[in-house]
Amino acid sequence: MRSSNPVFSRRGFSRDNGYAGFNAAPQAGAPAAGPNPYAQGTAANPYATNPYAQQDTRYGAPQAPARADVMTIDDVVTRTAMTLGTVVLTAALSWALLPVDEANLGKSYGIGIGAALVAFVFAMIQSFKRKASPALIIAYAAFEGVFLGVISSAVSTYISPGTVMQAVMGTMCVFAGVLIAYKMRWIRVTRRFYGFVMAAAMGFVLLMMVNLLFSVFGGGDGLGFRSGGLGILFGVIGIILGACFLALDFKQVEDGINYGAPREESWLAAFGLTLTLVWIYLEMLRLLSILNGDD
Repeated sequence: MRSSNPVFSRRGFSRDNGYAGFNAAPQAGAPAAGPNPYAQGTAANPYATNPYAQQDTRYGAPQAPARADVMTIDDVVTRTAMTLGTVVLTAALSWALLPVDEANLGKSYGIGIGAALVAFVFAMIQSFKRKASPALIIAYAAFEGVFLGVISSAVSTYISPGTVMQAVMGTMCVFAGVLIAYKMRWIRVTRRFYGFVMAAAMGFVLLMMVNLLFSVFGGGDGLGFRSGGLGILFGVIGIILGACFLALDFKQVEDGINYGAPREESWLAAFGLTLTLVWIYLEMLRLLSILNGDD
């Protein structure tokens, strides 16, 4: 099983990369996989399956050097901070340099939509790559930030100045809540959980795409999924799905660290977390926009 996020990427820690992740279970009819070279040995022979384990030197036994190229939580935090920092920086710059007022509305919206399309293309390319590309991930974050800056500026200008800060705080609260629930094991990521989230996410995205087509060709709000009672309902569902994506991302990070993933894979973890947080922020912004717009 692979971890998931809004673009349904192919990323994930798997045996293809030399360690186990969500898809550690062998396929039907396939021979059982051999021992994980990063797994701990048995009690009887603690070094049988782990050539990198520290060996006992009390009786002159040699000590194998510890591996320095495995992913750690510090690597994930650092890469995630770099990626999210790029999003925040470019969002702030686009907010300041691309004002959404009557004189610059068309220009700012055009640049914002263009940046969103470029970010989507970069995200899809990275999602289908077998290895992480730091340059591609940072480029995605930069263009995504431009789009978020324009959208946030528009919401702040035409709906409510406080909506953007409320969406940021709401996103942070969702992240903290899911992290605590995951660490306390109130949320258990299983194959059934993964399948349910993926099915729900696919249905949600398909409905949003149909609504977009109806709004483009029929005018108005399409099927009404972006306003009123239905808009509020689908906003809440979108945020809940984002929380589920976070749980899948936390599981991906945990598996990568436990199974000795290469250090460069921390970029994939940062990429996934950034995608998920952007999803939650946009859904939170949309929900609050509906609520504040009805005041």
